[in-house]
Amino acid sequence: MVNTAPIARTVLLYSDDEKVRERMRLSIGRRPAADLSVTFVECADQRDVLMHADEHDVDLLLLDGEAWPAGGMGIAHQIKEEIIDPPVTVVVVGRDADRWLAAWSLADAVLAHPLDPVTTADTLADLLRRQSEGRVATTR
Repeated sequence: MVNTAPIARTVLLYSDDEKVRERMRLSIGRRPAADLSVTFVECADQRDVLMHADEHDVDLLLLDGEAWPAGGMGIAHQIKEEIIDPPVTVVVVGRDADRWLAAWSLADAVLAHPLDPVTTADTLADLLRRQSEGRVATTR
């Protein structure tokens, strides 16, 4: 008998704005793909994001680049530079034109507000699958 249970992953949502975190969560859904299920950890400040990333208890970080006082791009850059074997990181920028700036963050992917549910779920599912296969280079 083939095991068809979805792979369970943990996704951290970061924004100082609760409504943005809610839109992130709704854009991903509990099952971004038939073979993946996710649980969410929500963080509203940089300290909590760094703690979760450092303790390796999340598989993917979805970071709001527009958050204040610490933006997701700066947090992503810090995590990629300071944590050995960091989680997969996705930054959400305020404008599609800011994708070039997000390259500095060393994020594994970049999305733009407003989040499109299909694109968001597909992007995260692809990254989580690649991570489980060891195909996402998340180290410095």
